[in-house]
Amino acid sequence: QVQLVESGGGLVQAGGSLRLSCAASGIISRDYVMYWYRQPPEKELELVASITPGHYIIYQPSMKGRVTISRDNAKDTVDLQMNSLKPEDAAVYYCKAVSIIDGGPIYWGQGIQVTVSS
Repeated sequence: QVQLVESGGGLVQAGGSLRLSCAASGIISRDYVMYWYRQPPEKELELVASITPGHYIIYQPSMKGRVTISRDNAKDTVDLQMNSLKPEDAAVYYCKAVSIIDGGPIYWGQGIQVTVSS
Protein backbone atom coordinates (compact mmCIF):
# COMPACT_ATOMS: atom_id res chain seq x y z
CA GLN A 1 0.00 0.00 0.00
CA VAL A 2 1.38 3.35 -1.04
CA GLN A 3 1.28 6.19 1.45
CA LEU A 4 2.54 9.74 1.41
CA VAL A 5 2.38 11.20 4.90
CA GLU A 6 2.97 14.89 5.49
CA SER A 7 4.13 16.31 8.79
CA GLY A 8 5.44 19.55 10.23
CA GLY A 9 2.49 21.82 9.64
CA GLY A 10 0.80 24.01 12.19
CA LEU A 11 0.45 27.59 13.31
CA VAL A 12 3.26 30.09 12.84
CA GLN A 13 3.49 33.85 13.10
CA ALA A 14 4.08 35.93 10.00
CA GLY A 15 7.79 36.06 9.32
CA GLY A 16 8.34 32.69 10.87
CA SER A 17 9.46 29.39 9.40
CA LEU A 18 8.14 25.88 9.05
CA ARG A 19 9.63 22.72 7.66
CA LEU A 20 7.21 20.28 6.10
CA SER A 21 8.19 16.71 5.52
CA CYS A 22 6.64 14.02 3.34
CA ALA A 23 7.46 10.39 4.04
CA ALA A 24 6.74 7.93 1.26
CA SER A 25 6.13 4.25 1.83
CA GLY A 26 5.23 1.51 -0.60
CA ILE A 27 7.15 3.13 -3.43
CA ILE A 28 10.76 3.65 -4.37
CA SER A 29 10.82 7.43 -4.26
CA ARG A 30 13.79 7.72 -6.61
CA ASP A 31 11.44 6.49 -9.35
CA TYR A 32 9.20 9.51 -8.79
CA VAL A 33 9.24 13.25 -9.27
CA MET A 34 8.10 14.73 -5.98
CA TYR A 35 5.95 17.81 -5.63
CA TRP A 36 4.57 20.10 -2.99
CA TYR A 37 1.25 21.73 -3.78
CA ARG A 38 -0.96 23.94 -1.68
CA GLN A 39 -4.57 25.00 -1.61
CA PRO A 40 -5.41 28.23 0.18
CA PRO A 41 -8.96 28.65 1.48
CA GLU A 42 -11.45 29.05 -1.36
CA LYS A 43 -8.68 29.04 -3.96
CA GLU A 44 -7.33 26.65 -6.55
CA LEU A 45 -4.65 24.08 -5.93
CA GLU A 46 -1.25 25.49 -6.90
CA LEU A 47 2.24 24.14 -7.30
CA VAL A 48 4.77 25.23 -4.70
CA ALA A 49 7.84 23.31 -5.83
CA SER A 50 8.99 20.12 -7.49
CA ILE A 51 12.14 18.05 -7.42
CA THR A 52 13.23 15.23 -9.70
CA PRO A 53 15.17 12.17 -8.56
CA GLY A 54 18.25 13.92 -9.88
CA HIS A 55 17.44 17.01 -7.78
CA TYR A 56 16.36 19.27 -10.63
CA ILE A 57 14.11 21.82 -8.91
CA ILE A 58 11.32 24.14 -9.97
CA TYR A 59 9.76 26.73 -7.68
CA GLN A 60 6.59 28.72 -7.98
CA PRO A 61 7.89 32.21 -8.78
CA SER A 62 5.96 33.88 -5.95
CA MET A 63 7.64 31.66 -3.40
CA LYS A 64 11.13 31.45 -4.87
CA GLY A 65 13.67 32.68 -2.35
CA ARG A 66 11.44 31.79 0.59
CA VAL A 67 11.15 28.04 0.12
CA THR A 68 13.63 25.23 -0.35
CA ILE A 69 12.64 21.77 -1.49
CA SER A 70 14.92 18.84 -0.83
CA ARG A 71 14.74 15.09 -0.96
CA ASP A 72 16.52 12.09 0.46
CA ASN A 73 16.12 9.20 -1.94
CA ALA A 74 17.56 6.76 0.55
CA LYS A 75 15.00 7.71 3.18
CA ASP A 76 12.12 8.25 0.72
CA THR A 77 11.43 11.70 2.10
CA VAL A 78 10.93 15.11 0.59
CA ASP A 79 11.03 18.27 2.66
CA LEU A 80 9.86 21.81 2.16
CA GLN A 81 11.57 24.51 4.19
CA MET A 82 9.48 27.67 4.24
CA ASN A 83 10.83 30.95 5.57
CA SER A 84 9.48 34.48 5.93
CA LEU A 85 5.96 33.12 5.92
CA LYS A 86 3.11 35.45 5.10
CA PRO A 87 -0.59 35.17 5.96
CA GLU A 88 -1.27 34.41 2.29
CA ASP A 89 0.89 31.29 2.61
CA ALA A 90 -1.79 29.76 4.82
CA ALA A 91 -3.13 26.69 3.05
CA VAL A 92 -3.39 22.95 3.10
CA TYR A 93 -0.11 21.65 1.74
CA TYR A 94 0.00 18.40 -0.19
CA CYS A 95 2.78 16.07 -1.19
CA LYS A 96 2.53 14.39 -4.59
CA ALA A 97 4.56 11.68 -6.28
CA VAL A 98 4.51 11.24 -10.05
CA SER A 99 6.20 8.26 -11.65
CA ILE A 100 9.07 9.05 -13.99
CA ILE A 101 7.51 6.52 -16.38
CA ASP A 102 5.01 8.12 -18.76
CA GLY A 103 1.52 7.07 -17.74
CA GLY A 104 2.78 5.67 -14.48
CA PRO A 105 1.08 6.07 -11.12
CA ILE A 106 0.45 9.31 -9.29
CA TYR A 107 0.01 9.49 -5.55
CA TRP A 108 -1.11 12.23 -3.19
CA GLY A 109 -0.73 12.72 0.51
CA GLN A 110 -3.68 13.59 2.68
CA GLY A 111 -2.54 17.17 3.17
CA ILE A 112 -1.42 19.17 6.16
CA GLN A 113 -2.62 22.53 7.40
CA VAL A 114 -0.33 25.54 7.60
CA THR A 115 -1.76 28.59 9.33
CA VAL A 116 0.08 31.92 9.41
CA SER A 117 -1.05 34.55 11.88
CA SER A 118 -0.52 38.22 11.16
